[in-house]
Amino acid sequence: MTESTEAIQEEILLFLEKNPGRRFKSKEMARRLGYRSDKQYEVFRQALRGLQDSGKLHRARGKEFSQVRTQDILKGKLHLSRQGYGFVTADDSGEEIFVPAPGLGNATDGDTVEISVSSTPKRRKDEDTRREGQVVRVITRSRSSVVGVLEKSRLGFVVIPDDKRVAPRVAISARHVMGAKERDKVLVEIDSWGKETLEPEGRVVEVLGKSGELSAEILSVAREFRLPLAFPREVLAAAESLPAEIPAAELRRRVDFRSRVCFTIDPEDAKDFDDAVSLEPIEGGLLRLGVHIADVSYYVRENDILDREALQRGTSVYFPNGVIPMLPERLSTNLCSLRQDEDRPAYSVFINLTTAGVVKGYEIAESVIRSARRFTYEEVQSVIEGDSTGLRKSDSALVPVIRSMFELSKVLTRKRMKEGSIDFDSAEAKFQFDEKGKPTAIIKKVRHDSNRLVEEFMLLANQMVAKHIGLARKEEHAKPFVYRVHDSPDPDRIRELSNFVQKFGFKLPADGGVSSKALQKLLQEIKGSDVENVINEVALRSMAKAIYSERNIGHYGLAFDYYTHFTSPIRRYPDLVVHRLLKRYAAGMALQEREQVRKTLPAIAKQASETERLALEAERAAVKVMQVEYMKRHLGDEFQAVVSGVTHFGMFVEVNDLLVEGLVHVRDMGGDYFVYDEKKYALVGRRTGRQYRLGDTVSVKVVKVNPEGRQIDFSLVELEEKSGSTRRAHRR
Repeated sequence: MTESTEAIQEEILLFLEKNPGRRFKSKEMARRLGYRSDKQYEVFRQALRGLQDSGKLHRARGKEFSQVRTQDILKGKLHLSRQGYGFVTADDSGEEIFVPAPGLGNATDGDTVEISVSSTPKRRKDEDTRREGQVVRVITRSRSSVVGVLEKSRLGFVVIPDDKRVAPRVAISARHVMGAKERDKVLVEIDSWGKETLEPEGRVVEVLGKSGELSAEILSVAREFRLPLAFPREVLAAAESLPAEIPAAELRRRVDFRSRVCFTIDPEDAKDFDDAVSLEPIEGGLLRLGVHIADVSYYVRENDILDREALQRGTSVYFPNGVIPMLPERLSTNLCSLRQDEDRPAYSVFINLTTAGVVKGYEIAESVIRSARRFTYEEVQSVIEGDSTGLRKSDSALVPVIRSMFELSKVLTRKRMKEGSIDFDSAEAKFQFDEKGKPTAIIKKVRHDSNRLVEEFMLLANQMVAKHIGLARKEEHAKPFVYRVHDSPDPDRIRELSNFVQKFGFKLPADGGVSSKALQKLLQEIKGSDVENVINEVALRSMAKAIYSERNIGHYGLAFDYYTHFTSPIRRYPDLVVHRLLKRYAAGMALQEREQVRKTLPAIAKQASETERLALEAERAAVKVMQVEYMKRHLGDEFQAVVSGVTHFGMFVEVNDLLVEGLVHVRDMGGDYFVYDEKKYALVGRRTGRQYRLGDTVSVKVVKVNPEGRQIDFSLVELEEKSGSTRRAHRR
């Protein structure tokens, strides 16, 4: 019996149609359709695979196949967890579908997939009623390469990916290792993603260095997140061709602010200066705040080669030891940077305010400025604290301006907080390096009043620009725009947060959601407590992610009805788009033109949100690489730490001041059997009753550092010291 593959596939589909809702193993189906010999069964299996690959067949757990109904098929992007399961966000509805590990096939994190969805929700945990699905087809791959460590295998070589969400391993034939040696960190181009149980296959295209070495690990982060380390030659040439001098006609066209006092305030090691500020008294007892932003749109024109590169990059990425910029250095640190004593084209927002922070009027204008001084945060902080001895004599006139700015910023902060804005004060780490580029110290960044001063003025400018466009209701048609939006948190997550903080004696009303004011009140109550960092982190995780969107839904975290990003066009692409839109509306944009803009903005917002997410993940990974490198020289050293996470396999601890997180595995927790109590967020010893909860302070010792896995393992010092003793760490 010989039949074409297409004919066999038609038979299979007809058979399943006659048996709706039933599942069959391949051998049973083949037998019932009359394909009994080994040769016939092999042809039958090929037909079966073809149907599966095309999404016409549902392959369930246990290698059983069933009919796929069109209405059960959804398309969306897959996001994998480190634990192996995933979620697909449906393109059409935004519904989030749970995909268990056995239902992923060979799909990887970020892939656009088709999934078959169960008709009724499946409960995985209490309160979780998400529907469950299975990947039936990968539509587009999110990546074509992977970074990992080369290992010898029985049949040649394999690469163990750094990102375990890609695949457990990738097979490499001996002829495709490109001279790489065992334990080298390599970049692999994927040739085949494999089918069913077959693993992906690829070839080495770049040797990054010896696995575990700092330079190789940092480079691997850039490659893992597909960050472009160099600009194409033609992009650099385009940047170099831009004239340094601003034409006289352009100067005449702009508001000339060069004779007025404005200055920049930035970190000590900053090389690009996006924003300058000014403040002066005006009639009626008002203050005129000026926020002057580098006018990148003057140099980078829509759809030119510089613009296309900037759109692709989306954002600058900041590693502990350097930056991967969105724009070439000629622009980012020179022409567009608001450097001291140099004329620069800017986009300015002038806001008239009362001393109580009430806005009485504003103006948005293209300008030309000349920064009088490049201040650091530390210098401005000294002035705020009453010490101006470190400044030059020529800066004396700026001292009262800085102090007036500080007073205004305090008023604006109080007003914003009263209206429900949430102030997440997340700690950040800064590194010091030796001459070889290795970290010698980790310092917790201090958020000074000078930082808050600049932040407050930028928030106000961003809000005013968004209102300027969003509130323009007099016209028949609304103006398409890019907003920075933040949705209200998921009620289930807020309930979890409420239960969590209750363990520490705090309250968060969660019935019917939570207002930003209630959340703000909680964060104020925990300030200065031992659990401040932990609750801050858990609260942040319960929040929705802020994204860019052409649809304005407001910003929950800031309690703003209108918000955008306008103040950092050197390092963020949406800010550049906002500048262009402002100019086009000011010039008078025709309705037909608006419709064209309306069609382009969703893709720009989506790209900007995605590149921002990747940048944040890459930055966290690079920080982890540096922390691991730093802890290499501290093996055996003891530290005070706080329990930052609890799971069934151990507890995560964060070293105070260093912000270094690592794991204390349950097997290293002494002569007891510890069980995870989900309700208490605690590990509880069965024999001793000893408990370790989120927020507990513990003494730990560094016992292992794994650069390849970016992992640090600790043991509990108190258990080692008290071994054999009847004393306990602490009972609760």
